Amino acid sequence: MASQQSPRGTALLRVALVCFSVGVLAIIAAFVVFALGHEPPLALYLLAGACPVGFLLAIVFALRSGRRVRGGTQQ
Repeated sequence: MASQQSPRGTALLRVALVCFSVGVLAIIAAFVVFALGHEPPLALYLLAGACPVGFLLAIVFALRSGRRVRGGTQQ
């Protein structure tokens, strides 16, 4: 049975994945820059904020796309 996702819902998941990926890459880059003995620029700290934003968007996507059980328990 194929999932019937709307294009808007799929777009929300893609945005969440991109934000989360950018945030993780910025965190890794900040650690690498710091390990090389330099102070990470402010841009890396700001981009690292995309990680929790992407995580929250993914949670919103999961809650919106979840199935609701109607009535009592199903067997």
